[in-house]
Amino acid sequence: MCTRLRARRTGLTVKAIRFYSDRGIVAPTDRSPAGYRLHNIDAVARLDFVRTLRELGLDLPTIRKVVDRELSLPRVAAAHAEALAVQIGALRLRCAVLTAVAERGSTPEEAELMHRLAQLSEDERRRLIGDFLNAVFGGLDAAPAFTGVMRSMTPELPESPEAEQVQAWAELAEMSLDPDFRAPVRRLAEDQAAEQARSDTVSPRRDIAAAVRDQAGPALTAGIDPASPQADPIVAAFTAHCAHLLGRPDGVELRRRLATRLESVNDPRRERYLQLLAVVNGWPAPEILAPVFDWSVRALHVRTPQ
Repeated sequence: MCTRLRARRTGLTVKAIRFYSDRGIVAPTDRSPAGYRLHNIDAVARLDFVRTLRELGLDLPTIRKVVDRELSLPRVAAAHAEALAVQIGALRLRCAVLTAVAERGSTPEEAELMHRLAQLSEDERRRLIGDFLNAVFGGLDAAPAFTGVMRSMTPELPESPEAEQVQAWAELAEMSLDPDFRAPVRRLAEDQAAEQARSDTVSPRRDIAAAVRDQAGPALTAGIDPASPQADPIVAAFTAHCAHLLGRPDGVELRRRLATRLESVNDPRRERYLQLLAVVNGWPAPEILAPVFDWSVRALHVRTPQ
């Protein structure tokens, strides 16, 4: 079969077939009287195979060893697939960072930081989050009781993350490095540790925010004005409940303390962290509690002498 016919049969150019022939990858089986290279049907099948391997991205030295049976095709394919998976992962990271930069209108400095955070290895990510959690919970007397809390605040980026997970991780990591975010989260942990120290149990008491949510949430849903008389029994119920949790008498001091706690918990950055954490870990989106806390804080303020 002459070169031009082979080119039509294999989809390769005449130049490519001559190139492979000169490299000894697909040697001609004969020559015509005019000196043209000739290949039999086996050589044509070999050319088809070479073209397939090239389209899959294998380099010529490797292809030659495969067609000459010096290398096992399954082993070469496995190694190449692994390398491609790494490249695909890197491309996903780049795409996610570029998308986030475009959507957030990031500055060059923010884009550089996001790119660096997105490329961290698993060990580097663990160290970064470990440093954040240690800054928040480290050195507290009740630290052992916070083991579950710390675990629930730990992001675990999967091996093959989606673009939105990479974006969420980069933003979450950026937040965890911010001293202005760490400080209020630390204060909340210190308050909880102080409460835990007054407790005779080894596990954290029920979260104050959760208790208020359960009491005030239905009132908000029902459209009750927090300053109205209809809210009086609701406020009395959740302050009494919180007084029991804190081991303190219900009164002005406790209500002021409770309002301050809820204002701290209601930090939009804390809620954003939990939202990002859910995206990274593939968890259901967390309940948005800001309206409940706003309602509760206002209800406390209008009933507490300043």
